[in-house]
Amino acid sequence: MKNPGNGFQATVTFVGSRTRLLAIMFSGYFLMLLTVGIYRFWLVTNKRRFYWSHTKIDGDALEYTGSAMQLLIGFLFAVMIFIPLYGFFFYLSTQSPETAIIGYSGAAIFMYFMYGYAAFRSRRFLLSRTLWRGIRFQLTGSAWSYAFRRLFWTVLTFLTLGLAFPFMSVSLWKYRYSHTWFGDRQCSFSGSWRQIAIPFYLYYFMVAGLILLGFNTNIATSPDSGLSANNYELSPEASSIYSAAIMVAIIAYFHLRAYITSAMLSSISIGKTRLKVTVRTRDLSWLQIAYSFVLAIVAVGFGLIVAYLMGDVFAPMLQDDGADLGQVLQMGWYNLIVFGGIYLGFMASISIVSEIILKLGFWRLVARGTVLENAGDLQDIRAGGQESPLVGEGLADALNAGAY
Repeated sequence: MKNPGNGFQATVTFVGSRTRLLAIMFSGYFLMLLTVGIYRFWLVTNKRRFYWSHTKIDGDALEYTGSAMQLLIGFLFAVMIFIPLYGFFFYLSTQSPETAIIGYSGAAIFMYFMYGYAAFRSRRFLLSRTLWRGIRFQLTGSAWSYAFRRLFWTVLTFLTLGLAFPFMSVSLWKYRYSHTWFGDRQCSFSGSWRQIAIPFYLYYFMVAGLILLGFNTNIATSPDSGLSANNYELSPEASSIYSAAIMVAIIAYFHLRAYITSAMLSSISIGKTRLKVTVRTRDLSWLQIAYSFVLAIVAVGFGLIVAYLMGDVFAPMLQDDGADLGQVLQMGWYNLIVFGGIYLGFMASISIVSEIILKLGFWRLVARGTVLENAGDLQDIRAGGQESPLVGEGLADALNAGAY
């Protein structure tokens, strides 16, 4: 950037191809199979380097400096931390049902809390290993504060039947981005719950109203239908109203996701430089349609493979009401290995399809819909910060709370 002035607009582009990412995914899963899953840390690192290196801001790509060994060491730290929790789960399994329910409920709340803590630490790990033009990103703030904030808003949202969601969303966005730094300059966040409230509540009351209308219509048109699961029947009129509620909910999901992403990211500034992000609803919808279509093809393909290779094995089981463990073991070790390989291949295919279509597609939409206004102000930023500890990413990996 050659002293363009503060009014300069920098564009963001993503030049990565699906074929390149597909090659990374295929080779990664093959090596994961050979190494009994250990290679996944290298696969994650390769994916991140792919996304970062192909995302360019004003012509210069991002740089990811993390390594697979850092992920492995962080994961081993996390496993040591969770060993006592696994012991507690085993202890609960030996107790009375009442004690087990209370214990597992408390453990579920604790795990949800730790998920928020781990997600924040993972974000710190990623940002501290992300550079642009040699300048490092950073994340300050407290992971504990973020986790408590997330838990509080989740409970409040649950108690208000979702009505507190706009407040929760903006609060968490603000905490994350107001503690984000680029070099020696701190980001600011100007988003407000009012930006989300109008479209969210509009869809919320539309869906809720249709559900209540369908319920009342069903009572009016089918007075003999009770509320129990055994004798509850839907009238054609009520079914049509419930179908409309589902359609509105689907439209709401894609519209709100695109709108909230655009509005919240467009509320971020780095000094005088401000992001302007546009993600369109129709683009997100097409991503989901493409994903569902390809996933259906994959499911049919693996179903045909199972029918061809394992039909003779599963046919006797399907004639019974169900198969117990003894029947499964009678398949023979060879058939068990074949079936296990098909299952692993199917799960890997789902993951690959999700990565290639949904995750890559969303990353590309956000990148290509982003413009940095007054980008010349970034020229005065100086480098600062250092890489964060490894244990944060390890916790996120153990809880599946990380991203990319």
